[in-house]
Amino acid sequence: MTADRPPTDEELDAAARRLGRQLVKRGWQMASAESCTGGLVGHTITQVPRASDHYLGGVVSYSDAVKEDLLDVPANLIDRVGAVSAEVAEAMTTGALARFPVARLALAVTGIAGPDGGSAEKPVGLTYIAAAIREGRAVVERHTWPHDRDGNKRASVLAGLDLATRLASDGA
Repeated sequence: MTADRPPTDEELDAAARRLGRQLVKRGWQMASAESCTGGLVGHTITQVPRASDHYLGGVVSYSDAVKEDLLDVPANLIDRVGAVSAEVAEAMTTGALARFPVARLALAVTGIAGPDGGSAEKPVGLTYIAAAIREGRAVVERHTWPHDRDGNKRASVLAGLDLATRLASDGA
């Protein structure tokens, strides 16, 4: 992926395959928690045959209420830092690991895909991606994508799959 264009289907597929191979190699399963990508992480992973060997499922938590109700993200955290924040992305991974007790790894994405909804402080394209290992470390990345809505979502998915692969490769 380059900054001037969103990832292609082939790039997304290759990233999903790399993640799947790493998870199978470790004997791990994973779950996802998505906001701005609206299920595209899960879709991309499950486009690869045998994804059920390593992918349990995910929660599409587009609204704050769903983040609170299904992922146990504290309402006061969302009120304090906003749904598009590193803290909420990490809390989403914690919630996904709680919802999927067999999962060893969780991936979460929250952001502003566009074309509207941005501000000077949080522009369109701002995305936080978090990956966490159960009883291990969590990593959060901040990105600001320059694409249209679809491109921002696709770039977020690729960055998330790559982050999850790196974390799974490092282990706990």
